[in-house]
Order: sequence, then structure tokens, then C-alpha cells
Amino acid sequence: MVSSNLSPLLDRLRRNRDFMQQVVAWEQLPARLACFAPWPAELDERITAVYAAQNITQPYSHQAQAITAVLHGQNVVLATTTASGKSLAYTAPALHTLLRRPHGRVLYLFPTKALAQDQLAMTQRLISAGDLPLTASTYDGDTPRSQRRKIRQNPGIIISNPDMLHVGLMPYHTQWRDFFRNLDLIVIDEIHTYRGVFGSHVANVLRRLQRLCAFYGSQPRFIACSATIANPLEHAEKLIEQPFTLLDEKENGAPRGPKQFLLLNPPLIDEELGLRQSTILLAKEMAATLVQGGVQTAVFARARQTVELLLTYLQDELEYQGLARESVAGYRGGYLPLERRRIEQGLRHGDLRGVVATNALELGVDIGELDAVVLTGYPGSIASVWQQAGRSGRRGGMSTAVLIASSSPLDQYIAQHPHYLFGNSPEHALINPNNLRIMVKHLACATFEIPFQPHDSFGHFGEVTDLLDAMREMGLLHDTGRQYHYLGDGDLPATKVSLRTSGSDTVVIQESTPTQPRVIGELDLESVPLMAYEGAIYYHQAQSYLVERLDWEGRLAHVREVEVDYYTRASVGSQIQHFMAEEEVQEGELYRAHGDVLVVTRATSYRKVKRYSHETLGFGEIDLPEIELDTQGYWLIFSESLTEKLYTAGILLRPNDYGPNWQRQRQLALERDKFACRLCGASRSETILHVHHVRPFREFGYARGENENYLDANRVENLLTVCPSCHRVAEQGQQARSALGGLAYVWRNIAPLFLMCDPSDIAVTAESLHPLTNLPTIVTYERTPAGVGFSQRLFAIHAELLTAVYDLITSCACRDGCPACVGPPGEIGPDTKAVTLALLKVLSDER
Repeated sequence: MVSSNLSPLLDRLRRNRDFMQQVVAWEQLPARLACFAPWPAELDERITAVYAAQNITQPYSHQAQAITAVLHGQNVVLATTTASGKSLAYTAPALHTLLRRPHGRVLYLFPTKALAQDQLAMTQRLISAGDLPLTASTYDGDTPRSQRRKIRQNPGIIISNPDMLHVGLMPYHTQWRDFFRNLDLIVIDEIHTYRGVFGSHVANVLRRLQRLCAFYGSQPRFIACSATIANPLEHAEKLIEQPFTLLDEKENGAPRGPKQFLLLNPPLIDEELGLRQSTILLAKEMAATLVQGGVQTAVFARARQTVELLLTYLQDELEYQGLARESVAGYRGGYLPLERRRIEQGLRHGDLRGVVATNALELGVDIGELDAVVLTGYPGSIASVWQQAGRSGRRGGMSTAVLIASSSPLDQYIAQHPHYLFGNSPEHALINPNNLRIMVKHLACATFEIPFQPHDSFGHFGEVTDLLDAMREMGLLHDTGRQYHYLGDGDLPATKVSLRTSGSDTVVIQESTPTQPRVIGELDLESVPLMAYEGAIYYHQAQSYLVERLDWEGRLAHVREVEVDYYTRASVGSQIQHFMAEEEVQEGELYRAHGDVLVVTRATSYRKVKRYSHETLGFGEIDLPEIELDTQGYWLIFSESLTEKLYTAGILLRPNDYGPNWQRQRQLALERDKFACRLCGASRSETILHVHHVRPFREFGYARGENENYLDANRVENLLTVCPSCHRVAEQGQQARSALGGLAYVWRNIAPLFLMCDPSDIAVTAESLHPLTNLPTIVTYERTPAGVGFSQRLFAIHAELLTAVYDLITSCACRDGCPACVGPPGEIGPDTKAVTLALLKVLSDER
């Protein structure tokens, strides 16, 4: 039952003048009446009887359309909002198919095990209620081996995930021949999550699946379900490579309770500098108000560390108000499965009044009926906004969703353009199944499963003989003249291919206790340099742990529970070591290209940051291996003549000429500091360390041939040895204005709005004298191996992006720059906003 406390609480907020000053949009999304349709005449009467027993006498109109289309042999993609009943639209035809063909098989694919377990419980309840002669089983990594043979042999529904299909089912297809021979229907839920690298891998897994089906003589139909994105039909057809019939919001017949959607912009605490109140603290206040008012609430945050920090703040606030800390819990990746199930059950039964979660709770796991959600910052895509907002009011009645914008340019762009939220989604789910780095791995898997013959095709890529020949020359395949066979070392090729961006490698978090060690969680390997390095404070359910020892090779982090009033932030430095263009264009004096990029990244140091006040308490060194990323990028290179024009106009600053004694003085500073960073103590090779002028070199007014002011500027006493990460911190106080830096800052934050990607999926670097080009260069690169096409799309929408960047900066009310446009105060000079706008005007003239 939806809380009766919500409506009066919202009324009180509306009468609160201070609160309303933060509201930039308050949309009242009206209730929508249900639109029903008769059950399709072809549908087995036993199924309609089962649903009638569940008080469902008629389906919604879109459900009826979907069932009819599937029964007539069509592939269907459903792209309707959260809680619109998509599961009925595929469960009914699945049960019908199995009742009419007792030996038939149906495969359900979900992106997570939690969703699979939810669907299993729902399907088994229907089968049991109707006493139907059918079975439904999950088949994933948690399925006991003693049950696997029975599941393979029994007709019915198998519920799995792409990872298990890839590594635990298709390589053993000879044991599954009855399954493939009789496979009639495949349901793929949440297809909007299959984007980027993960989606590109899954598309190739589905190529292999359909190849096996064809080998065994079946041709299954597909039902795909998606959140409301801009290209559901295109995405489904690219992912599965079959024609589809689209049913989207225009056909949605599900009812919707009224929803109050609030978009808040935290108040300015320094109007001139554009500084706003902390989004985290405002989310804590909003969530505490709702929970204290008896409104069950979910709070979403983008990062795992933010979840733990916000959970700590919220529990502190509720305890101060006299409520139990345990009334709210955290929920994120890295928690153990049983712990997550307990949290889900606590939400369903009402034992928990609130939860602070990452997008791990965004998908349709059954957590019962929430009254409110609070989004701590824009989650990275409009699809995610509505997925998270849809977690409240899922069963009718009034609900609310509150999105609190952060100071980032992307969030501020949304705050200034609310129509992006309430209009049609502009986002496209992007995949690149034909990315050779990804596809070749699946070709090896496919060859192991069924040998290729010359001139065979692989999905819509077409004939792959040339690729197979190249793989033969690499020693991966053997060509008999009639077939290509996989040459392995005894291991399944699928075990060497991870579908997930983060890889399959995980680090176990183990607490040291007086009795025996206790596993409290796990982390993907890529997150360890950010969260679990030695000296890090690792938070789990708001409890702080000190990482005492990290066994990198053994993939084990040893932690000890501690009570501290700070958290840690890692500094990570990246360097682009190579790029090669696949497509390029010269527009006036601006060169644009996209192609291969090699990035080397290393975590170098960390800061200890005091809770609440966020002041830096100290530094520490991180000693972990470098990580190489071979990916795709998009770059802009200014010509020599354009660069000179920008120098002359004062838009770009000429590189410093440090004088004839610079190299000698630099060496003296390095030797004095024993080749170690003076700020964090990090010890690196001489080529990686920087030497920083404490008092900026420009202030000395050196001019070659006119004076010798470089002698004072380059005194060893004015020089400081720093690592790259600390160098950035040291330069913040010098406020060196940079048009390139301002443009890169906005570009990095606006681009994800035009790509359906998380802001962390891309990175942007800007250098006035890039070591690979010796010219001003801005590089945007994808932070996933091999890339998925973001760079190619940025290349295509360059002009559109420049316009959006210009609009954001000009519409920002700050005077000289702020976190919402060209950068936060303290990191930029007073003229950065002006010179960035001047640079944009010049670049627009170059188009």
C-alpha cells in the first residue's frame, strides 16, 4: 500500500520557500488509465485461466499486441516504461509454445542472476497455480552440478544469462543437442543494458547461438525488452540481426499512478565562483526528510564510494533524529549475494525504510513498493533516470522522484534544459559487433563449437574466410582444405573471453578477525587501484575498513575494521602513447580524426579527505602495476598556422621558454629530492617525474635576449619534484587559464549526453604541446578495451557538440568560470571562460 504520508509531505515542501528556491522543475506526471484488450483467440485457454486466477482477466493493449505478433511468428521488441507488464507479454507466449509443443524449449536471458531468480519465482508460481505440465529452471554458475543434467534433458523454460550461455552452455552443445534442436523462443530482457563493449560481445554470442540453432535445424523467434531509448528497434535488430516488430510507449496500455518529479539544483554558496552546496549532503537531507516522514525511499548514487559515504551520512542523520541506523542499508556491486537478497527482502517486507544504491538496483529486481526515489546527480543517461524513477510507485498510487543536480556541466545542462528529461529520449544504445578485436575472439569460440567451411559467413558480418586465414597464420586454427578447426591448448576458448568490460578477474575483500578471516565483499580488478590499494579506507555498509595488505597476484585484499573520520581518494594519471587514424578530415586549419589509441594508466597516490568538511588531511603513495588500454579515440589537432593565430589573439598561451639553464636546474632539483615526489613521496623514474615552479615562471617576466630573469625563476629553491597527479594539484592554486582545458572540461561532461554512456566511459585530455603531435591537441578516448563506436559517433556529431558546449557556457551565470561550465575555481584562471568562448568561435569558423 502506498504511503499516505507522501502527499502531505510534498505539500509541506511546496510551501517551504527555501526548498522551492532549489526547484528548477516540478513536473506532475498525470495518472494514466489502463487500456485493455481481449486475449488473443489463439492463446491456449489454460494460460488465460491461470491469469484469471491471478485477477488478470484481460491483458493491457500492448501485451495483447505482443502476444499476437509472437504467435504469428514475428520477432517483437517491447520498449515501454518500468512496471508496464513486459514479463506477461513474453511469459504468456512462452507457456503457450510449450503447451502446444511438449518437446519445445524456451530460453530466457537476463543480464543479472537476481533478475533471473525473480523471473524463475514468478514463472513457477504461474505453472503451479495452473497445474501446467511444464518446468522452469535457472541454469547459471550457481546451479548445482547434480541438477545440470536433468535441466538439460527436460523440456521447458531455461533461465540464464549471456555469460553462462557463452562459457557454460554453447561450448558443450553436443550435450545440449535436444535443447538446440527444439528451441522455439528466446526472450532477451533489458536489452538497453547490452551496449558498449558488453553489448558488442553479447551480439557475437547471439551470432554463435543462432549458428548452433541452424546447425541443429531450429529457427527460434525472439522477444526483446528494453527501457525507453531512442533506437530500440535499431538496437534490437543490430544486437540479434533479425527483423523486429516494435511496440513502444505509443502502444503502452498499462496504467500509471500520478508521479511528482522534482528537479533540484543545489543553492549557490558563492555566486561569483559558481560554487553550489554539496549534492551528497542535499541528497542526505532529502532522503532523511522522506524516511523520517514515513515514506519508504531509495537513494541512487553513481559510484560505489559515494553510496557508502552517503549511507554513512544518512545513518548519522537518522540516528540524530532518533531512528535506528539499521532502518536504511546500502546496496551495490561487491556485496555478497546473500547479503543483497536480505536487503531486497527487507525492502519488500517493509523492514527497511530506505536503501542507498548504485544502478545495481536500477533493473527490475523485486523490491516491493517504494514511495520515493532520490537521484544523487544525473545517472549518466535519460534511460537510467526513468529506470530509477520507475522504482517508485511501481504498483500504482502517488509516488515521487527527486533528481538533485551536481555541479558538473552535464548536470547543469540538464538543470538548464529540463526538456531533455521530459521529452523523448535523445539517447542511442551503441554497439559494434564487427569490432575485429571482439569478433575474432568469438570466431575462435565459434570454430571450436562448429568448424567453419570456406566462404561461411558469421552473422551480418558476412564471409569470414580472410579472418579465418589470418587466425590460421597466427596458429589459432588449422585449415584442412575443407574446414577450419580450432587449435587449442586444452582450454576452452570461451574461458579466455570475458563479456564484461570489467573482466572476470575479481579481488576478494577479506577482514582479519581474532578468530578467523571473514569475506565481506569483492571488487573487479579495475576498481582496486581506486578503492582497495594499501592504505585505502574501504567502506562496506557504512562501516570503514583499512586495507592493510593487497595481494595483487593472489587477488586478495586484507582489511581491518577501523573507526576513522576520513575517506581516501586515489589519484590516477594517464598518458596517450600512440594513436592511428581510421577516418580523418581537414576542416580549414583543424584536423579531426578517430581511430586506435593506446593509453597507459597508473594510480600514483591518494589523499585522505575528512568527512563532511572534505579538507585534505594527508597523502600516501600507491604502488601498483601500470595498466595498458588499447582502445578507440577521437582527436582534434590544431595546425601550426591556427596555433599561431590563437597565440597572437591571446586565446592560447605560448609554451614557456624556461631559459638556457633549465635542464641543469631540473636535474639538481630531482637529485635534491632523491627522485621522489615531495608531496606524496611517490618514487618514480626520472622520465615520469615533473619539476614544478613554486612561484609561477611567467611571473618573473623572462624574455630571451632581453633579460636574465630565468636565473631567479629557476633557482632550486623555487623548484619542486612532483609526480603527475600531485603536479595537477600543485598547479590548481596557480590558476593558469587555459582555453584548451576549459573546452576539454565541458566537452568531457557534455559528450555523454549525446552518447548513451556513463560519463566515466570516456576521458578527455588536452595538451598545448602534445608529445605525439608537437601541437595543441584534444583527445577523447573510450575507457573500454577495443572501443565500441563512441569515438566514431563523436566524429560524426562534432558540430552539434560544439554548439551544445557553446550554449552551456554562454547560459551559465558565472563570471569567470565554475564547475558547471569550464571548470571549478582554483583550477582555472580568471579569463578561462572568455578565452574558451573565443576558442569555440574560432573553431566554429573553421567548420
